[in-house]
Amino acid sequence: MNEFQLKKMLASKEALNKKINEYELEKQIFNIRDDPGEIKGHIEKADHNMKFVENTSKIDFSDWVLVGCYYTLYHAVLALLLKKGIFSKKHDATLCLLIKHYYTEISPEDLEFINFTFLNNEDFLFYAESKNKREDASYSTKIKFEKADTTKAIINTRLLLHKIKEILQND
Repeated sequence: MNEFQLKKMLASKEALNKKINEYELEKQIFNIRDDPGEIKGHIEKADHNMKFVENTSKIDFSDWVLVGCYYTLYHAVLALLLKKGIFSKKHDATLCLLIKHYYTEISPEDLEFINFTFLNNEDFLFYAESKNKREDASYSTKIKFEKADTTKAIINTRLLLHKIKEILQND
């Protein structure tokens, strides 16, 4: 999902629900029972992937750092969705479900007065950007990415993972 498509999903519940319905018809989305063990397993996998990212960044495999950042977040997001009793096999469907169940539009003025344990526009944009960078790192022939980009990805992944863990604890 590119940034234009993501912004469309964030702005229009109708477009979002239409896309989710398409994924349901394709049998890419499932309702499942709340399974604390599975949720915990996805968070453990996210933590494991984050350790991989941190260690891999030290030996300059920047393509794998980007791949690892995305999969860190993907497993954390799957944990959030499992908490709601849903699961997806398709990455874009997962993002749509995340928006449906965890997106709250907050005005910039209100941001300074509320708790930051919610997902905002920047979180969704970073998640989608992370997925796109993962695809580039995985499927292109490029093996070196800018150190500033990978450092930023690591920091933002760590922050978003922490936020998702807080949401799971408070949910």
